[in-house]
Amino acid sequence: MKLLILGANGFIGSHLCEAILAKKNWTIAALDLFSDKVSHCLSHPRFEFYQGDMTASSDWLTFQFKNCDVVLPLAAIATPALYVKKPLLVFELDFEANLSIIRQCVQWRKRVIFPSTSEVYGMCKDAVFDEEKSFCVTGPIHKERWIYANIKQLLDRIIYAYGKDQQLNYSLFRPFNWYGPKLDSLTNPHARVVTRFIGNILRQEEIVLVNGGEQQRCFTYIDDGITALLKIIENKNNIAHNQIFNIGNPAENVSIKQLAKLLVEIMKDYPGYENLTANKTIKILSADNYYGEGYEDIDRRIPAIHRAQKYLNWQPDIDLMTGLKKTVKAYLV
Repeated sequence: MKLLILGANGFIGSHLCEAILAKKNWTIAALDLFSDKVSHCLSHPRFEFYQGDMTASSDWLTFQFKNCDVVLPLAAIATPALYVKKPLLVFELDFEANLSIIRQCVQWRKRVIFPSTSEVYGMCKDAVFDEEKSFCVTGPIHKERWIYANIKQLLDRIIYAYGKDQQLNYSLFRPFNWYGPKLDSLTNPHARVVTRFIGNILRQEEIVLVNGGEQQRCFTYIDDGITALLKIIENKNNIAHNQIFNIGNPAENVSIKQLAKLLVEIMKDYPGYENLTANKTIKILSADNYYGEGYEDIDRRIPAIHRAQKYLNWQPDIDLMTGLKKTVKAYLV
């Protein structure tokens, strides 16, 4: 099997490439603007890397579409701060560029495995979010935060429609707060919450809790996510054909405030950080002051994972404390 992976140097892409080369005999054609996270893969005989922008690499992409079996368009902007600050940039990459890739999958009759998001459920009131039953509910237009959720939801619907009308072979997966090593640069001003907090602690800055950090998330360690993704790609007995899967860890539902406190406790085990205390480290800001007026948050999002359990025989194994320790260690070594 040959895979075309776009956004291969990203968080999910880099871990996926590592796992494939270590555990499978599949071949990878990979594209990204940078190669630092996959640098150790570059010399592998089953890994072909092209450094470039997928919107300006039409000849290379056409060749790869002709010769691949499965396409994974993983390139996207997935940081909430940018949904508010740069909504048009998010639209151009996450929607326009990826829609072009989906249409090429239809044209060349290639299977596509597309990263949806837990954000498609928006402000759904269900206790747990079900792929087949839960409503996708987002906020008013002046809350730019929802542009990402609506982009992903619309692409999900387009892919589903192509599956019915053009026999597109697809699988959709919805990550619920995947985290781990290589999530973001610790100096990235738009880093996601786990790496943002680690960076704050390392620089001895205050940890900012937006609206008090009472919102809850189900954090899923990257190794668990990649295990599910490998099963989706393998598609044994066609189990993932035209299916949608939540990939998350409902057992690890914690508030952002609890996450901050856990990271402080973990960091106290490292030389130089023994005297950290959460009370002195944490600062509370309103969402408007931190993100701007275009932000709106979700109280909680818990995935129903019975479909992944049934079809993929998948279950998350790594608890939050173990995963956070692995993540912190990777950034400090």
